[in-house]
Amino acid sequence: MNFDGYKPSNPQSTTLSTIRMLARDEVSFTVEHQEIIPIMSFSGKYELQTHENFEPFMKAIGLSDELIEKGKDVKSISEIEQNGNKFKVTVTTGSKVLINEFTIGEEAELTTPTGEKMKAVVHMEGDNKMVAKLKDITSVTEINGDTIVNTLSVGDIHYKRISKRI
Repeated sequence: MNFDGYKPSNPQSTTLSTIRMLARDEVSFTVEHQEIIPIMSFSGKYELQTHENFEPFMKAIGLSDELIEKGKDVKSISEIEQNGNKFKVTVTTGSKVLINEFTIGEEAELTTPTGEKMKAVVHMEGDNKMVAKLKDITSVTEINGDTIVNTLSVGDIHYKRISKRI
């Protein structure tokens, strides 16, 4: 069996293939294909520098005016611990701490900014962008050097958080 003609969808990826041999003269080939895309390291501590559309987004997801007022000027610290495809993200905003743990490509229970828990799958796009869909919220987190940009969207409202590594 020749695999020379195979081309992965991402030319920077690596292909894993397994071939299983059965008893005696009988040979069975099972080819399992999985593309492994190298992931940039997200690990580190990041401090929120700027954010855009905080109030409209928080209203759209149901936060009270009182909580929005309290939170609009509070700086947050995000700590990301990455071990391969496993992540632990801890966001500390004032006295509130939000922790989410997940493995890329596997369903996990995540907590939204409102404190609601829901199941979601976090996917990689390229080697520096994570995407998750939590009910009506889409979260895109992209790392470029020492900067992380997290964009949360609900409908046509986009809340953008820009944080720098500290």
